[in-house]
Amino acid sequence: STVVNYMSLNQKIAPFDDLNVRKAVATMIDRNLLNERAFQGQAEPLYSLITKSFDVHEPVLEAAYGDGDYEKSREFLEEAGITEANPLEFEIWYPTASTTRSVVANTLKEAIESNLPGLVTVQVSTAEAATLWENVEKGIYPSVLANWYPDYFDPDIFVQPFLSCNEGSEEALCEKGATQGNGSFYYSSKTNDLLTKQSAEQDESVRSGLFKELQQAMVDDVPYIPLWQNKDYELAASGVEGVAIEPNQQFLLWQINK
Repeated sequence: STVVNYMSLNQKIAPFDDLNVRKAVATMIDRNLLNERAFQGQAEPLYSLITKSFDVHEPVLEAAYGDGDYEKSREFLEEAGITEANPLEFEIWYPTASTTRSVVANTLKEAIESNLPGLVTVQVSTAEAATLWENVEKGIYPSVLANWYPDYFDPDIFVQPFLSCNEGSEEALCEKGATQGNGSFYYSSKTNDLLTKQSAEQDESVRSGLFKELQQAMVDDVPYIPLWQNKDYELAASGVEGVAIEPNQQFLLWQINK
Protein backbone atom coordinates (compact mmCIF):
# COMPACT_ATOMS: atom_id res chain seq x y z
CA SER A 1 0.00 0.00 0.00
CA THR A 2 1.05 3.62 -0.39
CA VAL A 3 -0.69 4.75 2.82
CA VAL A 4 1.74 6.37 5.27
CA ASN A 5 1.17 6.47 9.03
CA TYR A 6 3.28 8.88 11.04
CA MET A 7 3.68 11.04 14.14
CA SER A 8 3.78 14.80 13.57
CA LEU A 9 5.87 16.85 16.03
CA ASN A 10 4.88 20.47 16.63
CA GLN A 11 8.07 22.54 16.56
CA LYS A 12 6.31 25.71 17.74
CA ILE A 13 5.64 24.55 21.28
CA ALA A 14 7.45 22.69 24.06
CA PRO A 15 8.81 20.10 24.26
CA PHE A 16 9.29 19.62 20.51
CA ASP A 17 10.68 23.08 19.90
CA ASP A 18 13.94 21.40 20.98
CA LEU A 19 15.62 19.38 18.20
CA ASN A 20 17.30 17.05 20.69
CA VAL A 21 13.89 16.15 22.17
CA ARG A 22 12.57 15.36 18.69
CA LYS A 23 15.60 13.19 18.03
CA ALA A 24 15.16 11.49 21.40
CA VAL A 25 11.56 10.54 20.61
CA ALA A 26 12.65 9.28 17.18
CA THR A 27 14.98 6.81 18.91
CA MET A 28 12.25 5.68 21.33
CA ILE A 29 9.91 4.44 18.58
CA ASP A 30 10.02 0.65 18.23
CA ARG A 31 8.27 -0.05 14.93
CA ASN A 32 8.75 -3.80 15.17
CA LEU A 33 6.99 -3.80 18.53
CA LEU A 34 4.14 -1.75 17.03
CA ASN A 35 3.88 -4.17 14.12
CA GLU A 36 3.72 -7.13 16.50
CA ARG A 37 1.34 -5.66 19.10
CA ALA A 38 -0.98 -3.55 16.93
CA PHE A 39 -0.97 -5.40 13.61
CA GLN A 40 0.12 -8.99 14.31
CA GLY A 41 2.82 -8.57 11.68
CA GLN A 42 0.45 -7.31 8.99
CA ALA A 43 2.01 -3.85 8.59
CA GLU A 44 5.32 -2.69 7.18
CA PRO A 45 7.69 -0.68 9.44
CA LEU A 46 8.48 2.63 7.71
CA TYR A 47 11.58 4.81 8.06
CA SER A 48 10.86 7.52 5.50
CA LEU A 49 7.78 9.45 4.43
CA ILE A 50 8.41 8.18 0.89
CA THR A 51 7.03 4.66 0.82
CA LYS A 52 8.80 1.48 -0.23
CA SER A 53 6.74 1.51 -3.43
CA PHE A 54 9.31 3.88 -4.99
CA ASP A 55 12.94 3.31 -6.01
CA VAL A 56 13.94 6.60 -4.36
CA HIS A 57 12.79 5.36 -0.94
CA GLU A 58 15.59 5.23 1.62
CA PRO A 59 15.09 4.02 5.22
CA VAL A 60 16.94 7.06 6.55
CA LEU A 61 15.49 7.08 10.06
CA GLU A 62 16.41 3.43 10.60
CA ALA A 63 20.10 4.18 10.09
CA ALA A 64 20.00 7.42 12.09
CA TYR A 65 17.78 6.51 15.04
CA GLY A 66 17.05 2.76 14.94
CA ASP A 67 14.13 1.17 16.81
CA GLY A 68 13.71 1.47 20.55
CA ASP A 69 17.32 2.58 21.09
CA TYR A 70 16.79 3.88 24.62
CA GLU A 71 20.47 4.39 25.35
CA LYS A 72 20.64 6.82 22.45
CA SER A 73 17.42 8.38 23.75
CA ARG A 74 19.13 9.09 27.05
CA GLU A 75 21.99 10.83 25.23
CA PHE A 76 19.66 13.14 23.32
CA LEU A 77 17.61 13.82 26.45
CA GLU A 78 20.75 14.73 28.36
CA GLU A 79 21.67 17.17 25.58
CA ALA A 80 18.21 18.72 26.00
CA GLY A 81 18.67 19.08 29.77
CA ILE A 82 16.18 16.32 30.60
CA THR A 83 16.85 14.51 33.88
CA GLU A 84 14.78 12.66 36.46
CA ALA A 85 14.60 15.95 38.33
CA ASN A 86 13.41 17.61 35.13
CA PRO A 87 11.64 14.81 33.23
CA LEU A 88 10.21 14.94 29.72
CA GLU A 89 6.42 14.98 29.52
CA PHE A 90 4.54 15.01 26.23
CA GLU A 91 1.12 14.20 24.80
CA ILE A 92 0.21 11.96 21.90
CA TRP A 93 -3.12 12.91 20.31
CA TYR A 94 -5.25 10.94 17.86
CA PRO A 95 -8.90 10.83 16.65
CA THR A 96 -11.20 9.24 19.21
CA ALA A 97 -12.74 6.78 16.74
CA SER A 98 -9.39 5.33 15.59
CA THR A 99 -8.99 1.94 17.29
CA THR A 100 -5.69 1.31 15.50
CA ARG A 101 -4.10 4.54 16.68
CA SER A 102 -5.39 3.88 20.19
CA VAL A 103 -3.43 0.62 20.30
CA VAL A 104 -0.38 2.30 18.77
CA ALA A 105 -0.43 5.25 21.19
CA ASN A 106 -0.84 3.08 24.27
CA THR A 107 1.83 0.64 23.08
CA LEU A 108 4.24 3.56 22.67
CA LYS A 109 3.34 4.90 26.12
CA GLU A 110 3.93 1.54 27.81
CA ALA A 111 7.21 0.86 26.00
CA ILE A 112 8.67 4.33 26.53
CA GLU A 113 7.72 4.66 30.19
CA SER A 114 8.91 1.14 31.07
CA ASN A 115 12.29 1.66 29.37
CA LEU A 116 12.84 5.23 30.57
CA PRO A 117 11.21 5.19 34.05
CA GLY A 118 11.21 8.52 35.81
CA LEU A 119 12.72 10.21 32.77
CA VAL A 120 9.81 10.29 30.30
CA THR A 121 6.04 10.39 30.82
CA VAL A 122 3.61 10.04 27.91
CA GLN A 123 -0.01 11.14 28.07
CA VAL A 124 -2.40 9.63 25.53
CA SER A 125 -5.25 11.98 24.57
CA THR A 126 -8.07 11.96 22.02
CA ALA A 127 -10.49 14.35 20.36
CA GLU A 128 -13.33 13.93 17.87
CA ALA A 129 -11.81 13.93 14.38
CA ALA A 130 -13.20 17.24 13.09
CA THR A 131 -12.11 19.03 16.26
CA LEU A 132 -8.71 17.34 16.25
CA TRP A 133 -7.74 18.33 12.69
CA GLU A 134 -9.03 21.86 13.19
CA ASN A 135 -6.83 22.22 16.26
CA VAL A 136 -3.81 20.60 14.60
CA GLU A 137 -3.35 23.51 12.19
CA LYS A 138 -3.83 25.94 15.09
CA GLY A 139 -0.75 24.42 16.74
CA ILE A 140 -2.52 23.25 19.88
CA TYR A 141 -1.11 19.71 20.12
CA PRO A 142 2.56 18.80 20.68
CA SER A 143 2.22 15.57 18.71
CA VAL A 144 -0.46 13.77 16.75
CA LEU A 145 -0.79 10.37 15.08
CA ALA A 146 -1.98 10.76 11.50
CA ASN A 147 -2.03 9.01 8.14
CA TRP A 148 -1.70 10.09 4.53
CA TYR A 149 -3.49 8.73 1.46
CA PRO A 150 -1.67 9.98 -1.68
CA ASP A 151 -3.59 11.61 -4.55
CA TYR A 152 -1.30 10.33 -7.30
CA PHE A 153 1.50 7.81 -7.74
CA ASP A 154 4.70 9.84 -7.56
CA PRO A 155 7.15 10.43 -4.68
CA ASP A 156 6.40 14.16 -4.93
CA ILE A 157 3.11 13.59 -3.10
CA PHE A 158 5.03 12.23 -0.10
CA VAL A 159 7.27 15.27 0.31
CA GLN A 160 5.38 18.39 -0.82
CA PRO A 161 2.51 18.04 1.71
CA PHE A 162 4.94 17.35 4.57
CA LEU A 163 7.89 19.64 3.97
CA SER A 164 6.67 22.68 2.02
CA CYS A 165 5.61 26.02 3.48
CA ASN A 166 4.44 29.08 1.56
CA GLU A 167 4.96 31.70 4.24
CA GLY A 168 7.29 31.67 7.22
CA SER A 169 10.89 31.86 8.32
CA GLU A 170 13.53 29.77 10.08
CA GLU A 171 12.80 31.68 13.30
CA ALA A 172 8.99 31.93 13.19
CA LEU A 173 8.54 28.56 11.40
CA CYS A 174 5.59 27.98 9.07
CA GLU A 175 2.83 30.58 9.24
CA LYS A 176 0.91 29.47 6.16
CA GLY A 177 1.36 26.30 4.17
CA ALA A 178 1.26 22.52 4.08
CA THR A 179 3.31 21.91 7.21
CA GLN A 180 0.90 24.04 9.20
CA GLY A 181 -1.92 21.72 8.16
CA ASN A 182 0.13 18.70 9.25
CA GLY A 183 0.83 20.21 12.64
CA SER A 184 4.63 20.28 12.47
CA PHE A 185 4.97 23.93 11.35
CA TYR A 186 8.25 22.95 9.73
CA TYR A 187 10.01 25.64 7.71
CA SER A 188 13.27 25.38 5.79
CA SER A 189 14.24 27.61 2.89
CA LYS A 190 16.70 24.94 1.74
CA THR A 191 13.98 22.28 1.74
CA ASN A 192 11.56 24.58 -0.08
CA ASP A 193 14.22 25.07 -2.76
CA LEU A 194 14.78 21.31 -3.07
CA LEU A 195 11.03 20.74 -3.43
CA THR A 196 10.81 23.31 -6.23
CA LYS A 197 13.78 21.77 -8.05
CA GLN A 198 12.52 18.17 -7.85
CA SER A 199 9.05 19.07 -9.11
CA ALA A 200 10.58 20.66 -12.24
CA GLU A 201 13.42 18.19 -12.82
CA GLN A 202 13.01 15.82 -15.80
CA ASP A 203 16.24 13.89 -15.40
CA GLU A 204 15.34 10.94 -13.16
CA SER A 205 18.87 10.46 -11.85
CA VAL A 206 19.11 14.12 -10.81
CA ARG A 207 15.63 13.97 -9.31
CA SER A 208 16.60 10.88 -7.29
CA GLY A 209 19.45 12.85 -5.77
CA LEU A 210 17.07 15.62 -4.77
CA PHE A 211 14.76 13.08 -3.07
CA LYS A 212 17.79 11.74 -1.21
CA GLU A 213 18.48 15.24 0.15
CA LEU A 214 14.82 15.71 1.08
CA GLN A 215 14.79 12.47 3.03
CA GLN A 216 17.99 13.52 4.80
CA ALA A 217 16.19 16.69 5.90
CA MET A 218 13.74 14.45 7.78
CA VAL A 219 16.72 13.02 9.69
CA ASP A 220 18.35 16.38 10.35
CA ASP A 221 15.22 18.26 11.45
CA VAL A 222 12.81 15.46 12.55
CA PRO A 223 9.50 17.24 11.85
CA TYR A 224 7.78 13.83 11.57
CA ILE A 225 8.43 10.26 12.60
CA PRO A 226 7.25 7.74 9.98
CA LEU A 227 5.79 4.68 11.73
CA TRP A 228 4.29 2.11 9.40
CA GLN A 229 3.06 1.53 5.87
CA ASN A 230 -0.20 -0.32 5.35
CA LYS A 231 -0.29 -3.69 3.60
CA ASP A 232 -3.11 -4.57 1.22
CA TYR A 233 -4.31 -8.13 0.77
CA GLU A 234 -6.13 -9.78 -2.13
CA LEU A 235 -8.27 -12.88 -1.58
CA ALA A 236 -9.60 -14.94 -4.46
CA ALA A 237 -11.26 -18.33 -4.80
CA SER A 238 -9.47 -21.11 -6.68
CA GLY A 239 -9.84 -20.67 -10.43
CA VAL A 240 -10.28 -16.91 -10.33
CA GLU A 241 -7.47 -15.10 -12.16
CA GLY A 242 -6.39 -11.51 -12.79
CA VAL A 243 -6.96 -10.31 -9.22
CA ALA A 244 -4.44 -7.56 -8.52
CA ILE A 245 -4.12 -4.15 -6.90
CA GLU A 246 -2.21 -1.60 -8.95
CA PRO A 247 0.57 0.49 -7.34
CA ASN A 248 -1.82 3.48 -7.46
CA GLN A 249 -4.33 1.44 -5.41
CA GLN A 250 -6.75 0.84 -8.30
CA PHE A 251 -8.55 -2.49 -8.35
CA LEU A 252 -8.98 -3.46 -12.00
CA LEU A 253 -12.22 -5.41 -12.01
CA TRP A 254 -12.26 -5.89 -15.80
CA GLN A 255 -9.08 -8.02 -15.64
CA ILE A 256 -10.71 -10.62 -13.41
CA ASN A 257 -11.80 -13.82 -15.11
CA LYS A 258 -12.71 -17.36 -14.22
